Amino acid sequence: MRRSTLPAVPVALILLALAVSPASSLSAQEPPPGPATAPLIQPSPDAAAGITVPLGRPTLTTEQGPLFPLRRIAARLGGQLTEAEGSVTLTLGDTAVIAGPGNPVMIVGQEIVQLSQAPIEGESLADGLLVPLDLLRGSYGALQDYDFTWSPADDQLTARRRLPRTLPVSVDVVHLQGVSTLVLQFPDRFHYEIVERGDDLEVRPDRDHFEPPRPAPRVDDPLVRGVRVSPDRLWIDLAPGTSAESYTLERPFRLVFDVVRQEEREADAEEELPDIEPPRDRPGLDTIVIDPGHGGTETGAIGPSGQQEKELTLELAKTLRARLRERMPVRVILTREEDENLPHDTRTAIANQNKADLFISIHLNSSLGSTAQGAETYFLSMEASDARAAEAAASENRSAGRAEGADDSDEDPLYDLQLILWDLAQSHHLEESQRVATLIQEELNSALGLRDRGVKQAPFRVLMGAAMPAVLVELGFLSNPAEESRLRDPGYRAQLVDALVRAIGRYRSELDQQAAREMGRPSTSSESTP
Repeated sequence: MRRSTLPAVPVALILLALAVSPASSLSAQEPPPGPATAPLIQPSPDAAAGITVPLGRPTLTTEQGPLFPLRRIAARLGGQLTEAEGSVTLTLGDTAVIAGPGNPVMIVGQEIVQLSQAPIEGESLADGLLVPLDLLRGSYGALQDYDFTWSPADDQLTARRRLPRTLPVSVDVVHLQGVSTLVLQFPDRFHYEIVERGDDLEVRPDRDHFEPPRPAPRVDDPLVRGVRVSPDRLWIDLAPGTSAESYTLERPFRLVFDVVRQEEREADAEEELPDIEPPRDRPGLDTIVIDPGHGGTETGAIGPSGQQEKELTLELAKTLRARLRERMPVRVILTREEDENLPHDTRTAIANQNKADLFISIHLNSSLGSTAQGAETYFLSMEASDARAAEAAASENRSAGRAEGADDSDEDPLYDLQLILWDLAQSHHLEESQRVATLIQEELNSALGLRDRGVKQAPFRVLMGAAMPAVLVELGFLSNPAEESRLRDPGYRAQLVDALVRAIGRYRSELDQQAAREMGRPSTSSESTP
């Protein structure tokens, strides 16, 4: 099933990333044996009843702010603390919160959360780990609805559990490429449970209540038969033979279900794979997802004669799919088949859901001047390789935001954190992404005599979330009248596609050779270079 937005980063990967950080003291290995897990502590009656609970003064105040004793606070607010050398785990309900001295991040479930400062070890055994206020808000606040107030004037911290709320809910359903996406929007994040009952799903809030929409939502969809809302639960009636997968989006908080027919999902998994063996535990290139940039109301660049980027990227992607299928025994999937809006997060979600081995996003460039020309190939990085790369990424990200309804003037404080998370996820594939980008750039330069604008790094949002080697290729400057004319020529586009096929073929051969070396036998790769 397609997953969108910021899919959770696997905990193993997060711990690995923290382990290799120079400043890290958390280990990706199993922590050494420490004290036995503390018994589950029930919150004080006052805290559970929503009464303000005094938690005392900070143990230490640094330039970044106060630090509070986690062990003492857990004794008042409840939870279960497990302490080991280099890390502390606070379990609240079904969610584990992991933090450690010297690390300015914490792990909540499977997400990394940046902290204002790193926790430190307290001098007193009664204090345990000293943590900043945002760690308390990101754990007790986010998971158990506590509001924390710290008054610098009297140096006192208090906590109060929020009383149950009544949350209005809006319902929207869209059917696209065989997948029905149901979006439930709420004004605030809340805690809930999803229960499967035959063809129905139930969303049950833990403490809050729903305000049913008026009038009741009408659903006309082939896979979602209806949605009903009552104060204590929400029912989703699915068509027989379907399956659903859920995820969440922020700003505003949305609970999203992707629904697909089970037989179509199984048939799609077998499509175009007559010569491919089952998934293998070795390097290989079996499934490629190609993303035609832009679409729908997001036209992308527009040439001097009016040629729109979204139209050419779709033509290029379709031709590339056909050529790859001719030359290699690979499965090729497009993120869109027609002129339609498609959020960036959905594009990489399609690649993740299909367990792609390679993700390629196809774009055309634009410049304020009319003389810029040549191709550029990018892979994801927190830092742009140069000012031009930063400008290109910012332009693409802004245009997608307009198509998805975002306000350009409204800065997203979570964007940098999201990019950090996905930069960590992509770091696992960094070397391979760079290699693919290099091969593509080489083939484009040599085959077409294009100006070598080089392989670059930039924070392209469309690459965020890809759990495989991923690149973005700009195949020319649509703002240049001469290049626009060439790009409108099917023969020239075929040359671009052939260069991409050769690059992908070289990459696939390298993977097959690597697999053969690992298995101690000669490579049996048989595809010829186009």
